[in-house]
Amino acid sequence: MKKPSASRRDFLKLSTAAAAGAVMPMFSAPRLSLADEAAKSPNERPRIGCIGTGDRWKQVVGGAMKYGDVVACCDVDANHLAEGKEICTKHQSKPGHESKIDTYEDYQKILERKDIDIVTIVTPDHWHSKIAIEAMQAGKDIYCEKPLTLTINEGKQIIKVLDETKRVFQVGTQQRTEMGQRFIQAVALVRAGRIGKVQKVICNIGGTPPSAVIPKVDAPKGLNWEKWLGQAPLVDFRYLETKDGKGNPTRWGNSRCHYEFRWWYEYSGGKMTDWGAHHVDIASWAIGIDKSGPLSLEGWAKHPVELKNGMPTKDDQYNVATSFDVTVMCPDDIEMHIVSDSPDGNGILFEGTEGRFHVSRGAIKGGVIEALKDNPLPEDALEKVYGGKIPASHMENFINCVKSRALPISDVYSHHRAMTTCHLANIAIRLGKKVKWDSKAQMIVGDADAAKWMGREQRKGYEIDVVI
Repeated sequence: MKKPSASRRDFLKLSTAAAAGAVMPMFSAPRLSLADEAAKSPNERPRIGCIGTGDRWKQVVGGAMKYGDVVACCDVDANHLAEGKEICTKHQSKPGHESKIDTYEDYQKILERKDIDIVTIVTPDHWHSKIAIEAMQAGKDIYCEKPLTLTINEGKQIIKVLDETKRVFQVGTQQRTEMGQRFIQAVALVRAGRIGKVQKVICNIGGTPPSAVIPKVDAPKGLNWEKWLGQAPLVDFRYLETKDGKGNPTRWGNSRCHYEFRWWYEYSGGKMTDWGAHHVDIASWAIGIDKSGPLSLEGWAKHPVELKNGMPTKDDQYNVATSFDVTVMCPDDIEMHIVSDSPDGNGILFEGTEGRFHVSRGAIKGGVIEALKDNPLPEDALEKVYGGKIPASHMENFINCVKSRALPISDVYSHHRAMTTCHLANIAIRLGKKVKWDSKAQMIVGDADAAKWMGREQRKGYEIDVVI
């Protein structure tokens, strides 16, 4: 049996001691949480550097500034950077004292600063791993949005560096903490045997929109397009204005860049990783493969452009799968299906020998849920799943762990396993073949060509320099 990593051993020791009464339970305190205590003391508030200040960051930074102080922002889009500085300055300034926010185009400038304790990484997906690895090596704790990785090998590289540096690293899969705690309840129900033996789990993560042919245009003023591309191939900027049903221009249009990068395999994995990072994560947690993984994957997909040997044959249209259905065979004869559409809508359907229920961000419903009126879960059922008192927010959990050095609820280890399933699903549908997985060795087996897809070529100057 493989010995747990150093950071995992430290976490297990902390958990064992807590259970024995030697230390306080994780994520809790007699009055205030560790995060709330830090928020009230100017000397205890962590100093934060923000890498990526686009649309999603605006949601993340609000939670971060409750507990710490932003001192620097970085973005390769000068327009986003100026707006980010304005947001932080306005929030943190007090009468007679304007908060000073330094700005950079190069994220290395933030990592070089010894006064910065924490970095938030809210960039396009293809930048997450490189920045996170270098941030850990620079001694920073990290809050990074999902999906954390672009390939399976990136996950292995991140874990290697995490074990070496022992930083605190929270992934932004907020369903583990927030959303009315419906998803934690779903995990608790499955673990309590309320649906009997689990037979099938269906993760409906939605489909992806196709695009029209998108013309080459000059990159917007203020955007360093070459730097934005990073490890991805150097290509022309493309943009096409689109309109809504009322004839008004939509916010993003069709492009390779902001928000729309999700629909290009060069920068993301489409809905398979964008929403799979949420629902496949919860499903894996519930059925217990968050520490192992699947056995095999196969399915079908419709792509908006023809693929040849798994690669898009056109570069002027979105290329990730618009619809798909992947069967993931898991231990104990459990079937997980990752689909773009299902009768129950977006969310996760759990089916077992004794019942079924569906959970989404808006509701949790089914006969099993109705039965809770007469046979509720134990009062501490959700806290047992979570590993301690459930905080008010995902960011609070992160700051608690920064202070205690405990493992965050959205830890890199379990996220890597869930993302591995998503990456394998994309490999299966891009190559049109069944993929077999050895979760112990973390390798695709029996298919050398498919195994090559665990990583990808990186553009010179933007490589991730970690040997696995």
